[in-house]
Amino acid sequence: MTWWGRARRADGRARPRVAVREAAGRLRRGWLPVVEATLAATVAWVLATRLVGHPQPFFAPAAALIVLGQARGQRMRRAVEVVLGVAAGVLVADLVVQALGPRTTWTVFTVILLTVALAVAVGASSVTVVQAAVSALYLVVVSPPTESLVPFRFVDALIGGGVAVVASQLVDARRPLAPLVTEFRHTFEELAGVLDDVADALERGDDEAALAALERARRADAGVERLRGAVQAAGEALRLNLGRRRHLGRLRSVAGSIGQIDYAVRNVRVLARAAVTLTRGAAPVPTDLGAVVRTLAEAVRSAGDALAADLNGQDEVADAHAERVDVAALEAVRAAGRLFTAGPTLPLAMIIGQVRATAIDLLRGVGVDDDATVLSRVDAAVGRPGP
Repeated sequence: MTWWGRARRADGRARPRVAVREAAGRLRRGWLPVVEATLAATVAWVLATRLVGHPQPFFAPAAALIVLGQARGQRMRRAVEVVLGVAAGVLVADLVVQALGPRTTWTVFTVILLTVALAVAVGASSVTVVQAAVSALYLVVVSPPTESLVPFRFVDALIGGGVAVVASQLVDARRPLAPLVTEFRHTFEELAGVLDDVADALERGDDEAALAALERARRADAGVERLRGAVQAAGEALRLNLGRRRHLGRLRSVAGSIGQIDYAVRNVRVLARAAVTLTRGAAPVPTDLGAVVRTLAEAVRSAGDALAADLNGQDEVADAHAERVDVAALEAVRAAGRLFTAGPTLPLAMIIGQVRATAIDLLRGVGVDDDATVLSRVDAAVGRPGP
């Protein structure tokens, strides 16, 4: 058997095990939404059956699942829109079916027209419009008609949506900021990991490793968007939790750092792109450049720890991490400045510039100094006089 044949057999045996491990990992990380959706749908079914007396309350668990699927990590307004959209679609369909009869062309036409027009008139989002129309269409085409004028399905949808809204808040009721803290740590750890990968590539002069680091850096933008969503979700949870509204000020102070984090992510991406060019060029990579990037990675990790500690109310711990950010960021700028010798290559100059820019973003994100003070301190680190 050839080497290629043995490799294909080995890869074929390993692939199912890898797929199983990945599936198990996804389930381990995502077990909470699974349990949440299952319990919410079941509770909605029980409430609709016992309280309303509807023998087949399909729309109660369906509405609960729809709302949970759309509202996770979104603002309460979005969840309410989904609830009202589904409920309105069901109500319109119930009334039209009573007037025109089920499963006729005119019934389908009228239900879709009225549902979409109503959703658009109240300013609902496109997702809500679609869900309202689909809910109404299902009732007309699939669900059997009822002889009663009581809008059972409308009530079912409200019950299911209400249960979902409550369930989405109960998960984080005791620690509403915990998911945001986790997201902060993950975002900064990922960004630091990109810098570590860039440092490895620079130290080895490996252009393929540098390209892989660039691809990883491009994916970091998604982390910033998740962070923004986590901030919104945490704010929503705090506003609904009267006993914890005192934390809103702390959340606002940390949320103000999101812009600087976004800038830092973009600067690291530019740095990674310059590293690809530098490792592919003929000019040698400076020996100490990898160490400079690693020092910047330390500053990034400390910044994540500082913001997470601030959210947790650990002021002294946050201050200690902020000091580490200060030391590591300025040391990275200082060391990078020493590499800026006469006539550096353009990729090297870009890396040095992005080290400086990222350090400024980190210092702005975790510190209390204004922009002018931060810029003066960074300039002083490389021996330039302040303004």
